[in-house]
Amino acid sequence: MTTDRKGSATGLPNPFPVELTPPDITPYAEGTDGIPYVWTFDSGRPGPHVAITAIVHGNEPCGALALDWLLKHETRPVRGKLSFGFMNVAAHEAFDPDVPDASRWIDEDFNRLWSPGRLDDADRPVTEEVRRAREVRPWLDTVDLLLDIHSMQSKAQALTIAGLLPKGRDLARSVGYPDLVINDHGHAEGMRMRDHGGFSDPASPRNAMLVECGQHWEAAAEGVAMETAIRFLRATGATAPDFADDWMANRAAPEPMQFFQVSRAVTIETDDFRFAQDWTGLERLPKGTLIGHDGPTEIRAPHPVTVLIMPSRRLWRGKTAVRLAEPVAD
Repeated sequence: MTTDRKGSATGLPNPFPVELTPPDITPYAEGTDGIPYVWTFDSGRPGPHVAITAIVHGNEPCGALALDWLLKHETRPVRGKLSFGFMNVAAHEAFDPDVPDASRWIDEDFNRLWSPGRLDDADRPVTEEVRRAREVRPWLDTVDLLLDIHSMQSKAQALTIAGLLPKGRDLARSVGYPDLVINDHGHAEGMRMRDHGGFSDPASPRNAMLVECGQHWEAAAEGVAMETAIRFLRATGATAPDFADDWMANRAAPEPMQFFQVSRAVTIETDDFRFAQDWTGLERLPKGTLIGHDGPTEIRAPHPVTVLIMPSRRLWRGKTAVRLAEPVAD
């Protein structure tokens, strides 16, 4: 494993308690169709291929815990196909609770590899993430409806990343949870898995949502991952409408949904980026408020109400520092 800040060990201190223990996923190594750690079940009835993925980043255990629960409870589709996929397995297996941020990736960010042509570049070094992305891509290209489970650096309210298109917002609305929905353009560094292929094509019926379940290691993130997965399976028709009613019995009713449009993802251009304050996310700032500096350049709030989306602690050149959004009507 590499250990400089461009590799898997970010070098960031961890200010949060590690309340989640990543599950042992080795029982799922075989998979069902020749792709390790990817399980697909066919109902034999017409319907979409629905999939839930987890551990795109190895330091985000809540999704793996949700998939472990679904597989142990023998969740099967009532129509179409249903898949459960553990993505960056090597990074998950490298998780160390003493340095929990160190296993986000092994060599590079798995969730920036999906730009057209990037995985087909014969001159690109075959990192662990490139190898695994090439391995799962043929399966991913058969998925019609995707839920990709993630978590966040800071403690903040859970939210759905719905991509650029209105259809992403439609899918999030049909699931109904979490209640915050963000439409955005992604990252300059590279395309996310949730935007790959037909997921970001307005002419394609394929659709995806990415859920950010709260801080990476907080206990509550597991519940958010579970509830989102259950509601997603119900909304897509992969399971019956009363699927997992026993588990859902003690969950609070969802709040009314709120929608936000990202106008800019602030990509760091210098080696001297600094925030003006210790932002944690979802702050609502009046237009003109100083957000930070990128070298000599000031970053200020562009909208009458500017909402900060997931300000990063990884303030390195080429990374996204923060996304700037504004509330929009549904």
